[in-house]
Formats: sequence, C-alpha cells, structure tokens
Amino acid sequence: MLGTDIGYALAGLTAVGTIFIGARFLLAPSAAAAGFGIAAWHDGEKADPYLSVKGVRDIASGLIAVILLAARMPHVLSWFEPAASTIPIGDAIIVLRSNGPKATRLRRARRDGRSVAGHRRAPIHLTT
Repeated sequence: MLGTDIGYALAGLTAVGTIFIGARFLLAPSAAAAGFGIAAWHDGEKADPYLSVKGVRDIASGLIAVILLAARMPHVLSWFEPAASTIPIGDAIIVLRSNGPKATRLRRARRDGRSVAGHRRAPIHLTT
C-alpha cells in the first residue's frame, strides 16, 4: 500500500523533526528560543531550565510518534497526530501574546510539519 507507506514516512519525518527541535532546545537554548520567536530573557542562565522543559516535551512527543510507528499502530497514531497538533497551536498563541513576530509563528508551524492552522500534514488515513 503506497499511500500507507507514504503516510508512515511523513509521520516518521515529522517525528524526527520534532525530536531535533527538542534537542536544539536542550543543547542551544538561547539560539533555539530566538528561532522560536521569543527571545530568551537571560538573566544569567535562569531561562535555560524553562527552555529545557520545552525541549524535553518536544523530544517526548516525537518519541511517542516513533513508538506508535514502530509498533505499527496506525489507528492510535491517527488519533495522536491531531491531538499533538494542539502543541504548536498553543506555542503560536504564546508567541503572539509575547509580542513575537507573526512570521516566526508561521515559519515555526510550517517547519514542524504542520499547516498554518496547526494541523500536522501527515495523512490521517493511515487506518486502512
């Protein structure tokens, strides 16, 4: 089934991208925060733990998707993906409420593999 294989590949790429973004927040929190759309409010390194929390959250989200892919559980994955799309929606709201640039919000949503509306682009029809 070519459609299912493509769906799995797109979901896998999205998961790997999410893990990469999370790792960036752990390894280079200031640079990741600037790319995210909210400048780190560094007073020493007091912001780093908060940015690390975001990194861990992103890595965990990506790992859940990888586990569902590895277990060949397309039905569960098809419910996880839309539920996980609430994360970039919340992120975009936070960026906007913090006077972050709209362009950064839109760029981040697209980079995470989601449409501007916040939904993941991976097809939901994996339940065939």
